[in-house]
Amino acid sequence: MQIGPDQIEALYQYAKFQFECGNYSGAADFLYQYRALCTNSERSLSALWGKLAAEILMQNWDVAQEELNRLKEIIDSKNFSSPINQLHSRIWLMHWSLFIFFNHENGKNGIIDLFFQDRYLNAIQTNAPHLLRYLAAAVVVNKRRRNMLKELIKVIQQEQQTYKDPITEFLECLYVNYDFDGAQQKLIECEQVILNDPFLGKRIEEGNFVTVPLRDEFLENSRLFIFETYCHIHRCIDIGMLAEKMNMTYDEAELWIMNLVKSSKLDAKIDSVTGTLIMATNQVNVHEQIIESMKNLNARTYMLAKSLVDPGHAAAQQAGR
Repeated sequence: MQIGPDQIEALYQYAKFQFECGNYSGAADFLYQYRALCTNSERSLSALWGKLAAEILMQNWDVAQEELNRLKEIIDSKNFSSPINQLHSRIWLMHWSLFIFFNHENGKNGIIDLFFQDRYLNAIQTNAPHLLRYLAAAVVVNKRRRNMLKELIKVIQQEQQTYKDPITEFLECLYVNYDFDGAQQKLIECEQVILNDPFLGKRIEEGNFVTVPLRDEFLENSRLFIFETYCHIHRCIDIGMLAEKMNMTYDEAELWIMNLVKSSKLDAKIDSVTGTLIMATNQVNVHEQIIESMKNLNARTYMLAKSLVDPGHAAAQQAGR
């Protein structure tokens, strides 16, 4: 028996039927076979979306990641009937990707790599600014990608009129406004946002305990952000006040700072008598940095003005002779 268009179409419909019945494994196999036989690019793309959905529902995260990458390649290279359709496809892809990125072991890197690509970042800013929550959370918890924090803050500032939530506002309070009280309040709200979010608030059962790994990582790294930023501005820091800003007890804060000083080789010491953290004197104060920058700017301005005036002055002297 020859396989013709009718048989290939029947295979697609049967795969769709299996998916609707909850047989996701069978549906994924039939869709794979269908794509190998299909010559219609639109229908093949639809089948790939279906296979991605089936792999996600089976929680086959490695295979789902591969299908996501295939979809991305097609979306980025395909000639769409209009740019709007391509934009919508990218937005759909990013929404589907959340299931994978917040379950795959390398997902925190994956979401940063995808969402920061120019075409996908433009799609977020144009039609889906709410996805900034997930990008921001991924950057905060990923210590190896701290280099993306500056770019993230810039995007958050650009979109502050169209989208805000406690996670983006926490970063804005800390790194744009240097509002430590505001950051402290937003950090409390961030915890509730994470716990109530279906992607960020994933629970892990360990014996009789239930943990929320991303919540714990987010709070730990956020406290580190507050601590680092505060230390860049102040030389002598009251541990009690710092504990308040990080939503910790005094003893918790003192122990946390002590461990941080040891592990990060921070040039600082704790004065237990006065209850203060004293930064090394060789660290330049923010105000001193500004003054130094102004001095350098004045010197460069003087040299530039001199280079512009001297040729004219020399020419005038030559003419006078």
